Amino acid sequence: MRWFRRAAVALAAVALMLAFAMTSCDRTETADSGGEAATPGPEWSRPGGRWHPVERLALTVEQSEEIERLRSLGYVSGSQAPPENTGVTVHDPSRASRGLNFYTSGHTAGAVLMDMDGRVIHEWNHSFIDAWRSGDRRALPSSTKGAGFWRRARLLENGDVLAVFDGKGLIKVDRDSKLIWSYLEGAHHDLDVLPDGNILVLVREALVDTTVDRNHAVLEDYVATLDSDGNELRRVALLEAFRSSRFAHLLSSMKTHGDLFHTNTIEVVDERLAGRLKGVDPGDVLVCVRELDTIAVVSLDDEVVVWAARAPWSMPHQPTVLPNGNLMIFDNRGYGGFSRVVEFDPVTFEILWDYHGEDPQDFYSRECGSNQRLANGNTLITESDGGRAFEVTPDMETVWEYMNPAHAGESNEFIASIFDMVRLDDDFPIAWLE
Repeated sequence: MRWFRRAAVALAAVALMLAFAMTSCDRTETADSGGEAATPGPEWSRPGGRWHPVERLALTVEQSEEIERLRSLGYVSGSQAPPENTGVTVHDPSRASRGLNFYTSGHTAGAVLMDMDGRVIHEWNHSFIDAWRSGDRRALPSSTKGAGFWRRARLLENGDVLAVFDGKGLIKVDRDSKLIWSYLEGAHHDLDVLPDGNILVLVREALVDTTVDRNHAVLEDYVATLDSDGNELRRVALLEAFRSSRFAHLLSSMKTHGDLFHTNTIEVVDERLAGRLKGVDPGDVLVCVRELDTIAVVSLDDEVVVWAARAPWSMPHQPTVLPNGNLMIFDNRGYGGFSRVVEFDPVTFEILWDYHGEDPQDFYSRECGSNQRLANGNTLITESDGGRAFEVTPDMETVWEYMNPAHAGESNEFIASIFDMVRLDDDFPIAWLE
């Protein structure tokens, strides 16, 4: 039924233009067209996948407005006042894990590679508008939210980077930041790369889904599979994957309008987790559904949830499988309203380790956040809202800390968010830097 979704989107745009007589260039003209209407692009492909039926409706003006509002949802580039000291503020070389740090920041549409002392080794930058100009879309999105920074990026071994503009799309650039391809289909939050080079990315669509609510627009999430050239091969609807599973009861707390899932993480499962959970196979994907306080494993082959858990965390991010088969998750608001990072056994749900501030107010990110277990057993934590990344020992002692020196906001009044920082293995290939 994807043709209906595209028809609904087109009807929404027409209704908005008729209602408000809108003629701004960001909806009807290219950015450099000099006022001439853009040439329509080719018909978009219709990849396979299972879709729940949606009754065809003529959208009201109110529904069209709500669809446009949902499309514009996104994060701010910064939200907290900057600290006095920035850069690397703590570094114990004898206990910190070695390697380079790759991160995305709210101040720029780009990514940074730096050493443990905070020296920038390499940078990538590519704007959304430049990616859009190279594509075949006929109109810019109605909102700039998500277009000013890379929400998440993945550094490949040859220096190429895959980067997500939250809610806007996914691009691939080379080591010199030249665009290789763009996929401007509502990609958001996260991606993963399969061994065969195919790419998994979260995608969202705003629409009126009559199976949820025939009167209000909703935002629904999908897992899209792309080939290595950025062509979409298929999609799996996450709402339908829950509905078709024995975990459908978790949808009882789902809203009937707005952002239904806010899925924020996708990670391919391997033998470490598959060997512990019945029904989970290598190649399935681990996702985090923030609005349901739920993490789940989805079989993309069967398009169904095969495992799910709702435990004592609130609005979480970044569940990840550890080498020992346990799971670790960034619990944004579940520690008395503040944040913590939790390692737990996915079979017994016993909490085996957690990090929280000595004073709860010392560690809090209302939005975003990530965690990575390092080779030496330490944990790298990204406190996104605070523009902070830090490494702690199993005893929760900080042995490395980085405060983002970049500012964001209309008047540069905030420390720029660090959406995600990854410590690359010490043997990660960097010959392309030469």
